[in-house]
Amino acid sequence: MSAEPRSAGAGARTKWLEALAVYRQRNVVAMLFLGFSSGLPFLLVYSTLSAWLRQAGIQLSTIGMMSWVGFAYSFEFVFSPFVDRVKLPLLHRLLGRRRSWMLLAQIGIAAGLARLAAADPLTGVGSIAVTTLFIACCSATQDVAMNGWRIESVPTGLQGAMVATYSTGYRVAMIAAGAGAMAIAAGFGWHLSYGAMAALMAVGILTTLLVEEPRAAATPEEQARETRVVAWLERRAHWPRSLQKAGEWFIGAVICPLTDFFSRYGLRFAVPCLLFVGLYEVTEFTMGSMANPFYIDHHYTLNQIAVVGKFCGFTVGIGGVFLAGALVARVGLARSLAAGMLLAVLSNLSYSLLATTHTATLLGLGLTNGLDNLALSVQSVALITLLSSLTSPKYTATQYALFASIYALPGKFLEGTSGFMVRRLGYPHFFLYTASLSLPGLLLLAWLWRRLPRGRQDSSSSGSVPSSRQAT
Repeated sequence: MSAEPRSAGAGARTKWLEALAVYRQRNVVAMLFLGFSSGLPFLLVYSTLSAWLRQAGIQLSTIGMMSWVGFAYSFEFVFSPFVDRVKLPLLHRLLGRRRSWMLLAQIGIAAGLARLAAADPLTGVGSIAVTTLFIACCSATQDVAMNGWRIESVPTGLQGAMVATYSTGYRVAMIAAGAGAMAIAAGFGWHLSYGAMAALMAVGILTTLLVEEPRAAATPEEQARETRVVAWLERRAHWPRSLQKAGEWFIGAVICPLTDFFSRYGLRFAVPCLLFVGLYEVTEFTMGSMANPFYIDHHYTLNQIAVVGKFCGFTVGIGGVFLAGALVARVGLARSLAAGMLLAVLSNLSYSLLATTHTATLLGLGLTNGLDNLALSVQSVALITLLSSLTSPKYTATQYALFASIYALPGKFLEGTSGFMVRRLGYPHFFLYTASLSLPGLLLLAWLWRRLPRGRQDSSSSGSVPSSRQAT
């Protein structure tokens, strides 16, 4: 009587074991270390760097403007044609297209971090700005090449596992670049801290050398081209070939995806939706580079920031990701978007309240930072779901990259002015100001509520929108 249930249970266990066995695939495991390489430089040119600069006495206005190096991540779609088509001398022959660009970018990141390790903020802040911009460009290039390697290296059925291991590696790197870098700086100084981070780029370099190059993708000539592109080329047959190629790329990579989006949704929905995408995380972007300077100005030590503000807050963020995924599946996209924005407002209000206190309590730091990381997690998952639902299967990568750029631009611009706003308003009123920046987006969301795409809301997306404030 009991043999049949046991057999059914054994079959279920076997299916689970088979499903989990995907994580033993060579390329899936490699993606864990490549994700680490991708995540390591992000905070080191952003949040962690802002703590170093503030501790060195650099003005808040300068620190705020330094955040503009993050624009490099907003224009990854600009790097992609070069990574796809340009063959690097020698490296291409030795490693192939994807690995050669990955290796070049990783070496550039390591060299840039080593250069920062030797820098002095008091005498060379301009040099630091140039170096961080170089690192950000190398990091964006690495992301483009790495995404190409991920997509081409395994079939569609393994992409979910690849994204999962990539995300895990990325988050581990955020701990290393946030809490780890600050802990080292507290004990041994910032120069050794950044030197150690430069050495950690060896993880990505070694992985790139050990993995295999995927099969070459179809050449542009072998791929079907849009009718719009063909017609444009026919009308400009008298142009030099170099200009034809440039125009062909621009129309196929930018114009066609945009016209596809507007033709599918119409101007009445598309324009407000893109505006909402640009406003969605403007609160978190604007206060982003001021978080660590606020901690330091409020007399928290680097060890306290590292352990409470970074590690504990980051742990809450990981739990928030799982919570956000369940929230989208349970209550839908529109409510999840609203929840993310409301949490962002509450987190900034909590920062404003903390700024009015005269004693640097660890409880206040932990609660405020934990709420902030929870808001970031919910916003990130909800935004990824929204952007994924807006893309067409025909232009998934290009439209996703363009939407991701739109979402970051307004917030990045305002973030660069954040230091001036702190000097003018003070921290308590500054965080009230950043909280208020979510109100236009909430009003726009109310109008979009019943118009948002519904077909793909409850499907997991494989895209990635690295918030400028992850793990801060």
